[in-house]
Amino acid sequence: MLTILSLFGRSPFAPLQSHMEFVAKCVHCLPDLFDALERKDYDRVEKLSEEISNLEHDADLIKNDIRNHLPKSLFLPIDRGNLLEILSIQDSIADKAEDVAVLVTLKPLELLPIFKEEFKLFLHKNIETFDEARLIVKELHELVESSFGGMEAAKVRSMVDLVAFREHEVDVIQRRLLKSSFNAEDQCNYISFHLWQKLFENIAAISNLSENLAYRIRMTLDLK
Repeated sequence: MLTILSLFGRSPFAPLQSHMEFVAKCVHCLPDLFDALERKDYDRVEKLSEEISNLEHDADLIKNDIRNHLPKSLFLPIDRGNLLEILSIQDSIADKAEDVAVLVTLKPLELLPIFKEEFKLFLHKNIETFDEARLIVKELHELVESSFGGMEAAKVRSMVDLVAFREHEVDVIQRRLLKSSFNAEDQCNYISFHLWQKLFENIAAISNLSENLAYRIRMTLDLK
């Protein structure tokens, strides 16, 4: 498509950055989704879930455009396969946000007081980790300008280390959250308990994938 080709003309990373903005829209809907769940506004939960699914579909369209129209003859400052792998990881983050949105609509859930505050911190830290990885994607053009070296490369390596630290923080919070949720096992039925475990797993995947994305970019940098 002309839009994708024109983005490549501006910067080889512009399409990736454009795709990442739609991924971010998916992820940033999650706090509103769980706010609605906490208020037991299930109509709002359904509406936000549909909105996230639509945004994920938009991200898919951009992803497919990039894959279908990435010129094989285009001079790229990184390997074409690495670029597509970065795109794939970004896409997986949007998929996980949609998975979370679908799970909360399967049955009315209650955010139990025993793990409510821990869960809110857990969600916030996952999104914070994602946002740090998103900043690295925004730096890709500057990396090209600096020929993947110098102060800009050092800056990105430091940003990658920060993403890894944020993901570690998520792991620590998740362990506490799991303990709290198991203590609440007698306060909800088996299906609700199982759904919460799946939600924790899929939300945690957002920070795991964000760390993978950061490391993939760093590996690309280290090959230069």
